[in-house]
Amino acid sequence: MVERLRVEVAYASADQQWLQVVEVPSGANVGDAVAASGIASAAGLSGGLDVGVFGRRCLPETPLREGDRVEIYRPLSFDPMESRRRRAAKAGRL
Repeated sequence: MVERLRVEVAYASADQQWLQVVEVPSGANVGDAVAASGIASAAGLSGGLDVGVFGRRCLPETPLREGDRVEIYRPLSFDPMESRRRRAAKAGRL
């Protein structure tokens, strides 16, 4: 008998959120859970996805544990360093 793990997979776009509980075989990894959730195709995501477990970035090959929360991250809409430069320039610090 193959032991199963229950994990959550989450993704949020600017206007919609997905949260799916999936069961994967023991020894499954983050990529397996994302694939089992179907969220990537439902949200129209493709290519290499940025993923993490409980807010910590990881690789899709990272093994899962019971109760993990897998998160799919979307790309930043702006460069944080450039935003910091703009704020500093506006405040007259540059």
